[in-house]
Amino acid sequence: MGIENVYIARVTDGLVLVASMEHSSSSGGDSMELYKTQAKQLLKKLNTRSASKMSIDSAPYSFNYMIENGICYLMMNDKSYPKSLAFLFLEDISREFVSSLRTEHGDDWLRELETVGRAYAFIKFDQVIQRKRREYADPSSSSNMKKLNQELQSVHHIMRKTIDDVLDRGNKLEEVAEMSKNLATDSKKYKWGAKKLSLMAWYKQWAPVFAIALIIVIVFVVRYYLG
Repeated sequence: MGIENVYIARVTDGLVLVASMEHSSSSGGDSMELYKTQAKQLLKKLNTRSASKMSIDSAPYSFNYMIENGICYLMMNDKSYPKSLAFLFLEDISREFVSSLRTEHGDDWLRELETVGRAYAFIKFDQVIQRKRREYADPSSSSNMKKLNQELQSVHHIMRKTIDDVLDRGNKLEEVAEMSKNLATDSKKYKWGAKKLSLMAWYKQWAPVFAIALIIVIVFVVRYYLG
């Protein structure tokens, strides 16, 4: 029950930096291996255009992720676990992770993340995740209830998908994002084209008037100076 597996990964290539497994989930057999595989596939699907927060149903579990500074914080939890508390957990993990990196690498912490080449390079951070998992394990505890009561940010805006949508139709989702981008570009082109047509219509309407006025001015000048 509660929080199962937690992953921290680099968004650009899906490289897993930290993986934290709930001990009870290790006895889940083939079914738990399926969810672990789904989690890794999901991390590979993410890119810089992915939603910054998403909740993904994969009954009887949910995947919730948050992306910050090119890092994805992904958790697999029981579907009944409060979504608000899940994202508070991810935010807490994010703060702790960055804080630990700053302590170890100073201002170069982000470059360290971007250049590290081996998986699970920061696995020692699992100790922090295990501690935070225990802290957030019981949603009805007084401390967690207090967190929820103090949480003012609504989770209604967080995108929700099923695991099939994300994994089986990932390419189509990317195509939709690209189509949306193209539509925005085409819209700008259309607006500029409409302005050009409007200017051409204005010139066509008033060009004869300006031509006649110009002729009158020329005739006046010629008569005045040469007459």
